[in-house]
Amino acid sequence: MTSHDRIISYIRKFVPINDEEATAFGTAFTEVKIKKRQFIVQPGFTPKHRYFVTKGALRGYVIGDGGEDYTIQLAIEEWWISDYNGYMFQQPATMFVVALEDSVALQLTHENEKNLKATNPAFETFFRILAERSTAGMQRRIISNLTQTAEERYRLFLERYPQMMERFPQYVIASFLGMTTEFLSKIRNQKVKRK
Repeated sequence: MTSHDRIISYIRKFVPINDEEATAFGTAFTEVKIKKRQFIVQPGFTPKHRYFVTKGALRGYVIGDGGEDYTIQLAIEEWWISDYNGYMFQQPATMFVVALEDSVALQLTHENEKNLKATNPAFETFFRILAERSTAGMQRRIISNLTQTAEERYRLFLERYPQMMERFPQYVIASFLGMTTEFLSKIRNQKVKRK
């Protein structure tokens, strides 16, 4: 299956479109190959694209004042990634997005996305559904970070995304879950004392 076939198959999971609409949607995207350790978004530069991953693994993160990094987003096949605040409002990014594996993605320009939404209500609905799902996911993550222990967050992550443990280095998973690599290691080795 080509990258363009994958994006068409993906949109059809959410909205019904005919073959002509599928072609119009698919041609709005450009396939890009991203090398491991290559940055596709960097702070200070306005992100011109959002990316639909068809192969590989990417990470979005910010760096705090003390030099520590915080993972904001992870993406593998059929996930989207960008600095969404910068992309949606066409202003400078505040985070990095880097490939952790050699990857392939379909990039969509902000202009092409606007045109898709303007020309077809099904495309508008699709992007609304993406935004709703993203917002709901972010809310779940914030609530989890505020109300669950580190061990509970790790267990939930493992249940929801078991494939992530093999794809991302331990320091990335720890950063995503809001803990140190050492603490995650203790949890994984069942060394955390239970109260």
